[in-house]
Amino acid sequence: MSTALVLFRQDLRLSDNAALTAACLAHERVLPVYVHAPAELAPWEPGAASRWWLHHSIEALRGALAAQGGDLHVGVGDTLGQLRALIRASGATEVHWNRRYEPAGIAVDTALKAALREDGITVHSHAGALWNEPWTLATDAGQPYRVFTPFWRKLRAGLPDAAPLPSASAREWLRLPGSLPTDALGLLPAIRWDAGLQSSWTPGEAGAKELLEVFADDAVSDYAKGRDLPARHGTSRLSPHLHFGEITPAQIQRVLQDRAACTDARKRPDLEPYLRELGWREFAHHLLYHFPHTPEANFNPHFDTFPWAAADGALLDRWQRGRTGIPLVDAGMRELWHTGWMHNRVRMVVASFLTKNLRQHWRHGAHWFWDTLVDADLASNTLGWQWVAGCGADAAPYFRVFNPYLQAAKFDPDAAYLKRWLPELASLPAKALHEAWRHPAALAAKGYPAPMVDLGASRDAALAAWGALTA
Repeated sequence: MSTALVLFRQDLRLSDNAALTAACLAHERVLPVYVHAPAELAPWEPGAASRWWLHHSIEALRGALAAQGGDLHVGVGDTLGQLRALIRASGATEVHWNRRYEPAGIAVDTALKAALREDGITVHSHAGALWNEPWTLATDAGQPYRVFTPFWRKLRAGLPDAAPLPSASAREWLRLPGSLPTDALGLLPAIRWDAGLQSSWTPGEAGAKELLEVFADDAVSDYAKGRDLPARHGTSRLSPHLHFGEITPAQIQRVLQDRAACTDARKRPDLEPYLRELGWREFAHHLLYHFPHTPEANFNPHFDTFPWAAADGALLDRWQRGRTGIPLVDAGMRELWHTGWMHNRVRMVVASFLTKNLRQHWRHGAHWFWDTLVDADLASNTLGWQWVAGCGADAAPYFRVFNPYLQAAKFDPDAAYLKRWLPELASLPAKALHEAWRHPAALAAKGYPAPMVDLGASRDAALAAWGALTA
């Protein structure tokens, strides 16, 4: 009786899982395996919010497998050592996994494949996270893309309508002794700060599908406008589910296209704005694959001599805790701390404030987001921070400085988002929050801090620093 191991990592789902499907089709017995080896991903081990999500996603996958009579064999430590022990115990002749695209993950998987093949084991790696593998698209000159629009044009032109997607089930799920309970991985915080995450999210494949159904039924029809309004659920909020592989771009595309096809043509939603956002995620992985140094280094080396302000722990702490005295910035940072997520429009504002008004290095923000976001994806996090800071691929020019007051007035006109996350200011009129600099006494009476920096003066200082760099 032939046996295969399927190694799960950032693909915690049963449906549309290429590695699992291939193993189930080719073998009588399949052993699903998860090895917790965060040190192998250094220096980008999962942050605190990601660990919380991972715990619950593993539990959800174990529940889905249990419903089919199986389980996820969970281990801790050296991945190669764990796989070798399981291969000996099971008699497996093949190992399947879906590829990872972060630099550390690629290095680990390359070494794993070589070592296992040296042992005489057949290893298959599969495409399981993206529409296209990062190395498949290139410019006419054969170079990696550096600008999103032509990248998306090429990707979109080759993107077929989504086909029916498989859902795998083994003829026999193999169980072996020694599997650890998920609690043994130590992923949950010792001091429980995660109540907000628990009330905001349902990690796992079922949670992803439910959220997609809600989006397909409602927000997708107004996505082009609604995605900019932080007080509304105008985005899909699928980013953490995508990061942990609980759902794939192909699944999302299939559901949305099927739903659109069943809608009256006069009311059919335009899916392109949302598909383009999925394309931005693909672009992020394309860049990280071709420029693996960028999580720590400027994509544009011209910024290597930019005069960032000295790191200021007290200043960074106020930004992190949402105590800057700038309402939209503080609302976003408090949303992040409570839910592990932040609306994308607000992400751009808080990043601009940190890198331009405070002139702190973008890496400080990237590392904080890495620890606090449930959708902390190395490719997207890197692209986003460097884009706002002006030093990345296809970046916003450095002289584009988001004004938090104008952004709030335009995209949160009734201050519903501000009042939700700044409850101490909820009794004040929207105009007082949109023009907080005009009402310092009213805000101070509510216990709200004064602005830590003058937006106009700090913008001028940032532009002067950029001007000196380009002179």
